Amino acid sequence: MYALIRNEVLKILLKKKMILIIALLILFISLFSYGQKYVYEQNISRLEASLPSKEYDWKSLAKQQISDLERRIGSPYIDEEGIRSIQIEIEQLNYFIENDINPVTPTAARFTVEFIDQAIVMFIPLLIIILAADIVSGELSNRTIKVLLTRAVPRWKILFSKLMALMIMSTLVVLLVAIISTLISGMFFGKWGFNEPVTTGFRLVNDSLNSSYVITVSRVSYMILVYSLTWFVSVVIASITLMISVLVQSTASAIGIVMSTLIGGQFLQFFLSDWVLVKYFFVSNLSLTKYLTGNYLQIEGMSLIFSVIVLGVWALLSLAIGFYVFLKKDILV
Repeated sequence: MYALIRNEVLKILLKKKMILIIALLILFISLFSYGQKYVYEQNISRLEASLPSKEYDWKSLAKQQISDLERRIGSPYIDEEGIRSIQIEIEQLNYFIENDINPVTPTAARFTVEFIDQAIVMFIPLLIIILAADIVSGELSNRTIKVLLTRAVPRWKILFSKLMALMIMSTLVVLLVAIISTLISGMFFGKWGFNEPVTTGFRLVNDSLNSSYVITVSRVSYMILVYSLTWFVSVVIASITLMISVLVQSTASAIGIVMSTLIGGQFLQFFLSDWVLVKYFFVSNLSLTKYLTGNYLQIEGMSLIFSVIVLGVWALLSLAIGFYVFLKKDILV
């Protein structure tokens, strides 16, 4: 079994997909780091222009952000949910000011978490799809799968080795995201911020922010929690993509099906959020990390535990279907 898993990992590495993934990570993380630094410097410039003494601290910047958010609420182009989200963000900033917690000054550790908050729904799944889409369908289309099946190795071991290789490479991708985003953002911001405190545990109660359950943890502990949830999401996407790769014989079709499902799921969640079945769709439950911030306007009845269970069921069902079809499929014809 070890030899099979090693062989599958080497196949993925030899296709040079990791080079593409690393290049994408460097490109997008650099762009987002530069953008965040630019916005921060613009806010400082505006604040300096409004303060005669030219002296400011992070609380002044936070108050400036609150003023900007309050102006946004008056915009006729923001819907009711957008206004609720802005109001919750204002409440959080006020809480940080009252409790002397700096949420404004950018650091590498903070950026790493904020980047994954935005990337967990679409960008991270895209990277996993790049890895997994052709792991079976590619060998079916070029018929190299027949070579494996002619050996005295059970089919389930072949597919299981591919699954384990995907788990290993998915774990590597998540680690690369953490390392590259920390290093690049650290170079842009000049501050690491690993020792700063993080507040988590905000809850939405009757459309208002409840801070009764808020706890303070170290930035490192929070990063470990966030990236653990990201790893779980990557495993779920890998399992679903593996199933699709078994069901179709074209890599392009496998990528198209999974990507259209992700994009379609976002539209479904946005336009049909009142439909009770939407919360059971895996795409609606990918934003696990946003449950930790308290400003995630999830569908009624959803919670972190609910989403983890739903995603776990989707992963197990996908693997069950994938293994069943692979064991029964007439591949040698």
